[in-house]
Amino acid sequence: MNPPPRKRKATSASSINPELPNSDISTEDTASATIDVTAVEVPELTPEEQSDRLHLERKVERAFFEAGKALMELRDRRLYRSTHRTFEEYCRDRFGHNRRQSYLLMDAAAVFDNLAEKCDRSDHILPTNEWQVRPLTKLDPDIQPEAWQQAVEFAKGKVPSHRIVKDAVQKIMERTQVPNSYQLGEVCQILVKDNPELRGMGGCWAIVTYVGDFSCTVKTWNGEVTVGVQHLKSFDYLPAECQQMQGVCDRITRLRGCENLEEAAHAVLKHLGEVKRPYLTTMEENLLSVIEREYKN
Repeated sequence: MNPPPRKRKATSASSINPELPNSDISTEDTASATIDVTAVEVPELTPEEQSDRLHLERKVERAFFEAGKALMELRDRRLYRSTHRTFEEYCRDRFGHNRRQSYLLMDAAAVFDNLAEKCDRSDHILPTNEWQVRPLTKLDPDIQPEAWQQAVEFAKGKVPSHRIVKDAVQKIMERTQVPNSYQLGEVCQILVKDNPELRGMGGCWAIVTYVGDFSCTVKTWNGEVTVGVQHLKSFDYLPAECQQMQGVCDRITRLRGCENLEEAAHAVLKHLGEVKRPYLTTMEENLLSVIEREYKN
């Protein structure tokens, strides 16, 4: 009696030669082949390594906060003035930021500071990026901690996503909504609709200077007017962007007070009063500066 065929240990498919039709390795042998795996033991972190890891993780999580704080100081101290005329140009050339990115980081840093001060720090759950914080900028600083803690609870004690934070903010806004939800300093667009008194003002930006029950007094490039909330639509600008527009409005208002303002200058101011963005282009800024120098404003 011939001895049974010896099973071979297959380590890979390449060990079987497909050109041998009478190979003595059956399909069953191949299926039952075993591969020896050597287990690699991963050493546990030492207490010192664990401490270093936590420290480095905190630095990564706070990177956006530190960037926002640094940008605030650069802006407030005007440390860009030796090389750039405006803060926005400096951020674009030095950091590659678009017009909103620097302000988003600064607003996020302010919210982070507020949460770090007012939230329960026992679990150390704080935002780890600007995107998580952005919905909170729509709320009053006193309400931001409540919205964040609700978002943390919904995320089962973990850092909540942007969507979860946005949902928490929306619920609070719906709960606290009043007939007039506009805020002082908010930049809106005027909607003429069926109000003949607003004719010629359609599309102009307007900055809220007084909030009534169902109306607002707003400042435009051409003066102040009181309108019902149905004739306003928010541009949803960030707080820093609203401040920028307030600065533009103040400059235009001072020029409008000048005597003998020429028609060409008036046309430029009217154009600036209709821009639908929270900044002036380089050309617009140059034109406004020329008019200011001409009238020594």
